[in-house]
Parts: sequence; structure tokens; C-alpha cells
Amino acid sequence: MRVLLTGGTGFIGPYVVRVLLERGHEVALLVREDYAMGKQMPASLAPLRAQLQLVYADLRNFVLTARALREAQPEAVLHLAAVGATAPFLPIETALRHNLHGSIHLMRACFAQGGSVRKLIMARTPGELSGMNVYAASKAAAWCFAQTFANAYGWPIQGAMIFQAYGAGQPEGALIPAALAAAQRGEDFPMTSGAQEKDWIYVADVAAGLVRGVEMELDAGISFDLGTGQPTPVGHIVARIYALVARGGHPRPGLLPDRPGEAAAQIANAARTAALLGWQPTFSLEEGLRQMISEKGQKPGFYT
Repeated sequence: MRVLLTGGTGFIGPYVVRVLLERGHEVALLVREDYAMGKQMPASLAPLRAQLQLVYADLRNFVLTARALREAQPEAVLHLAAVGATAPFLPIETALRHNLHGSIHLMRACFAQGGSVRKLIMARTPGELSGMNVYAASKAAAWCFAQTFANAYGWPIQGAMIFQAYGAGQPEGALIPAALAAAQRGEDFPMTSGAQEKDWIYVADVAAGLVRGVEMELDAGISFDLGTGQPTPVGHIVARIYALVARGGHPRPGLLPDRPGEAAAQIANAARTAALLGWQPTFSLEEGLRQMISEKGQKPGFYT
């Protein structure tokens, strides 16, 4: 299958590219035009560059987006591109232009003009369920339009709600890489209460689940969760990072306030996803953390 990916140069994208290529798919990346003017691809994609087609567009521009779709001629589109995932209280206008208008432009380019696209999968965030910040609100609005187009016009659009993905390449401002960096320096880590329960899923599992969704026949408008279904408190995962690194320092829960409006628990419906896709994650939290630490060049210490 020929698959077009937006957001392919971000955190999750390179993992998805590798899985798609391993499974024999052709891959095109929709990227900004600065890559045509010498901007370097992420190091994780550099060895794969010869196997990828690049098409250039800014999703905020419908004409350029439609042109890129005509050039790539994909059978499936996987929409990972977004702004605000690690800075969720971004300006409202920025969130709307990128996450809402850009997504609508992509949907229209895929389906309003005919063409080869048989399905579009849109990455979602569990923050949509509580509307806790601008990023989440803009993503929820985009999914609302996706459901409208799917229900009213039959456009084959599906959603993939990605829970707390982690792994090598994650932006340093996210919780796990920030805690890992502090642990590797042997420093204390000021944090919130740590009582919030999250569903942590290793990024390689996210990529495998997304590709499985691309390959499956699913009804228009359906959304599936990518998570383990297992709640783990934030404080526990930070404590495990410090135990595995074993260079001194300690987590310091309660030194930072909990974020207003943050859900006490966000857990994927993994059983429903398994029934829909015939797929489930393979990495345990411990295995995922060890893999991430290993890929960052830190050998885990002994633990009990």
C-alpha cells in the first residue's frame, strides 16, 4: 500500500516509517518546504531517506496541501502533524490554524476532489476527553469535523487516540525524558504530587498499532485507543526511572502544583482495540523504560 504520513519527522513518525517499510508499504512524507531548501532530516530517518518520497506543503494552505496529495497519490494517509503536544497552552490562533484548519484542509484534499485515498487516520489525544488545554481543544474540534465528514459524506476517516507515548526521541520537555535527564545527572527532580494515573505506551507499540490501523478495514468515523489499559501513577514511573539509572538524586513529589483541570486518570480501552484490530502492545512498562534508557546510552543499574 502507498501511505502518506504527516508529522513524519516528529517523535512518533520515524518509528511509524520504519514499521511501514518493514511491512512492505511505500511511504511518502508530507513535509514543510524548508526541507527542500536544505533543512536536515532527523537522524533517525537519514538511513531511510532513499526509500522515501517527499512532497512539500504547509497544511495551513489548502492549495499546496491538495497539490501534495495529487503528487503523492497515496492509498492511505496517516495524520500525525500537530503543534502544542509539549506546550499545550499555545496561542489559540496558532492551535486553530495548525490543528483545526490544517486538519480540515487535509481531509478535503484527501476526499473532496476524488483521487486514490481509501482511508485517513487522524492521531488524537486523550486530553480531548477533558478539554484541559488549548491543544486538546483544537484536536477535539478537528475530530468533531472528521466525524461530521465521515457521517455526512461517508469519508473513510478514522481516529487513533494515542495515550502517554514515551521512548527515545521524545521532546525533552516531556515528563519521562525530563526525569531521565535529571536522574542521569544525579539530580533531584521536582514534580507534582505524582498521583495522576496515566496509561504509558512505548513508542514502538504506538507505531505498530497505527500501522495495524492502516492495514485494517474499519468503519468511517470509528476511533480506537492506543494504550495498554494499565494505569500507572506518575510518581511510580519517575521512581522507576531513578531506580534503573541508579546515579543518585531523588524524585521530589509535591514541589510543583498539579495542573488545573488535569484528569485524575486517563486509561485506554485496550480490550476494545484488541477486538477491533486483533492487536495489542507487546512492551511492558519496565521493558519500555529499559529500552529507552539503553537507546540513550545509559545501562540500567540493579534493582529489586
